[in-house]
Amino acid sequence: MIHIPILRWGEPYTSLETDKVVHFDTGEVLAEVSRANASLVSRDMRHAQRARDVLREIPIKEVLQRVKKAADLYTDATLPLGDGKQSPEDFVRMQSATTGLPEHMCRFNMKKNHFVLSNMEKILDSLTRGLDLEILSRGWGVESRGVPVSYQAQSPVLGMVLPSNSPGVHTLWLPIIPMQIGLVLKPGPQEPWTPYRMTQAFISAGIPKEAIAIYPGLGDVGAAVLKDCPRSLIFGGTATVEQYKGNPRVQAHGPGFSKIVLADDVVDNWPKYLDLMCDSVFVNSGRGCINCSGIWASRHTKEIAAALAERLGPVEPLPPNDPKAGLAAFTVLGQADGVWADIERDLKSPGSTHVTAKYGDRLVKRERCAYLRPTVVHCASPEEPIAKKEYMFPFVTVVECPEAKILEAIGPTLVCSVITENAKLQRQFLDATHIDRLNLGPIPTIQLNWLQPHEGNIVDFLFRARAFQFEGPVHA
Repeated sequence: MIHIPILRWGEPYTSLETDKVVHFDTGEVLAEVSRANASLVSRDMRHAQRARDVLREIPIKEVLQRVKKAADLYTDATLPLGDGKQSPEDFVRMQSATTGLPEHMCRFNMKKNHFVLSNMEKILDSLTRGLDLEILSRGWGVESRGVPVSYQAQSPVLGMVLPSNSPGVHTLWLPIIPMQIGLVLKPGPQEPWTPYRMTQAFISAGIPKEAIAIYPGLGDVGAAVLKDCPRSLIFGGTATVEQYKGNPRVQAHGPGFSKIVLADDVVDNWPKYLDLMCDSVFVNSGRGCINCSGIWASRHTKEIAAALAERLGPVEPLPPNDPKAGLAAFTVLGQADGVWADIERDLKSPGSTHVTAKYGDRLVKRERCAYLRPTVVHCASPEEPIAKKEYMFPFVTVVECPEAKILEAIGPTLVCSVITENAKLQRQFLDATHIDRLNLGPIPTIQLNWLQPHEGNIVDFLFRARAFQFEGPVHA
């Protein structure tokens, strides 16, 4: 059995307390992980500046080249893992076995991470709006239009309190090392694999090991990361987002409440968009914040819900190594039961209809895990309690609402795909401040453009543009 240590600025550290990472279905122990504590994190953060210093000793263009090399190592190489080694196939099997995500989805997420790392120069060029990256490294420079500028790093490191539910979130922290900012990672308890493998790929590619720290552990470790890092990202539910709302030190990523709107000028042709709707709900087992959780239209909503249910309702759980597996397991005991109990409470409302009910039970319980099969609910109006809900499986409400009221009624939305050629309606959605990512036209909510921010620009979060002038030579 592999032992995975704490990484204290690249140096392995074995603690007396450990946690076991087990197979979600069989209970087999796959690894033993050293457990950090809050005091250890706080003590190590005294050396955080060194992480940025060692990265800035390497020209930023060279850092980008090493990151490209790390992309290939991450996907193709056998890399160190604690006191053992891990091949790419071992990685896929272990990640699937502990997160409940089917193996082919784990492979897809590897490819996605590889793409981001391989195209980092283009991504940073887009995120910085064409800024010379040496300006981020030095802290000052002159723009192409001849204006002096200064960008001040707000933290030498970025803290990450990572989840276990979706390996896809790791794309959010991949640009950090290329910007010469260190990483402080608190892995999710069921998903230590990606942080460790990516770290070893970085180190093998020539990134200084002193730039990265990994602290597995319990809730106190996550709290310490958020307290001691001047800038951090955290993932969680609505309560987590509300807790850190307005905190400039923390960027909280929560539910997406992503939606598709079929406007009055297109809704009569709704079958044309059925594949788009199904993919937006179902891809990646519905686990992403960009998966669609609500489809809104003024009419044909019952027919749309029935068509979605016919397509998605029969889907059954399959073994994680089956290439046709489309559902991820709930690996925390009782979690799926709680989700389904919440849904059943809302279904008691007379305006909410469970359209997938005729395709069999949605909750499938196993000895050590459970599955929730795709669920489609029709809502007669936006006032139905379930109309604003989102869950970590393929779940969608189809909501009937007059077009004139949809924009206000949908509420906060991470991704909104508005299918319309109505210029006035397009303008209203363009002006809406409660929509983070807007797709105009038949674009799946799950379709990302890596040259655009996913949710908040990480460059703006980590660097502050300030007024700057100079006369004579600057030696910094």
